[in-house]
Amino acid sequence: MTDTRTKEQRSRMMSAVHSKDTTIELLVRRYLWSNGIRYRLHPKNLPGKPDIVIPKRKIAIFVHGCFWHGHEYCSLGRLPKSRVEYWRKKIEKNKDRDRRVIDNLEVDGWRCIIIWHCQLRTKKAASNALPYLLNQIKKN
Repeated sequence: MTDTRTKEQRSRMMSAVHSKDTTIELLVRRYLWSNGIRYRLHPKNLPGKPDIVIPKRKIAIFVHGCFWHGHEYCSLGRLPKSRVEYWRKKIEKNKDRDRRVIDNLEVDGWRCIIIWHCQLRTKKAASNALPYLLNQIKKN
């Protein structure tokens, strides 16, 4: 199946996709801050530049978009119907990179936590996921 958008439309859409300061990342950051958890953002000295780092506890938090990081069994993680092979390869490369980054961090003694977009998509889902995240951080 071919793309239903023109090259210009697709380019404009893709340029609106950001890797930092996404809505879900801001939600997690506000929640952590309001609960007294202090953190650093995207440290360049760590593999993969985790979204949120709590250096005192050696915790790295990744806020993953379900599509870009290939969240399995999630409706947000489905591949598009056009250029399927291109997207399959791209998402697999992202997943491989994520695995390598997490392995490297864990070898260095960091605990990695991944929070998915679908876990924060609705208020009800976020009201379950965010306290769970906070509990994971505090149990260290």
